[in-house]
Amino acid sequence: MAQAPQRGGQGGNDRNRRDNRNAPAVDGPDSDIVEKLVHINRVAATVKGGRRFSFAALMVVGDGKGRVGFGHGKAREVPEAIRKATEEAKKTMIRVPLRENRTLHHDGNGRWGAGKIMMRAAPPGTGVIAGGPMRAVLETLGVADVVAKSTGSSNPYNMIRATFEALKVQAATTAPRLRKPRLKLRKPKTWPSPRRRPSPSSRPVRRSAARTTSAPPWWAWV
Repeated sequence: MAQAPQRGGQGGNDRNRRDNRNAPAVDGPDSDIVEKLVHINRVAATVKGGRRFSFAALMVVGDGKGRVGFGHGKAREVPEAIRKATEEAKKTMIRVPLRENRTLHHDGNGRWGAGKIMMRAAPPGTGVIAGGPMRAVLETLGVADVVAKSTGSSNPYNMIRATFEALKVQAATTAPRLRKPRLKLRKPKTWPSPRRRPSPSSRPVRRSAARTTSAPPWWAWV
């Protein structure tokens, strides 16, 4: 009598097999990233059949250890717009060095369009004194003590970009030089050629003042 094949292949009746369905998830590289929704706006596009509505989201992400990025996404639904903005923000993250892991190295200004912002380093215990989109950027960056102010437009897109322009200056001025400074080659000095004296034939003939100004003697007319 033939035996029935085992179900599930080799080891199908083994009840001691491992089941990884309930195992804890492994932390990925983006597990410590903080996401913040800065602004969401409903936009409309006029088409032939009427108006088509969609949503635009502005997101800021950071790891709280000196990396931050922002992104913009647009879709017909709010969750999809937030997902697109988050993915774009993670792709455009920049690294900003922090002094003592709590504040900026030096003061800075940023400008984008009509948006103008200023940021200043602060002593310990000051906290994050900033409002609106700037506060979201600085908190996700990991800054604990800073004083910031917006002196231009209140448009969140311009304020976010102006803040990132100021942070890029921080990264550029504090980053070590990875390349050797280029040597400046001096141009060789070109000495002037010796001045040639004109030949006697080409010299201008100078007449004496007596010949040109004095009248001929009286006996010349006799």
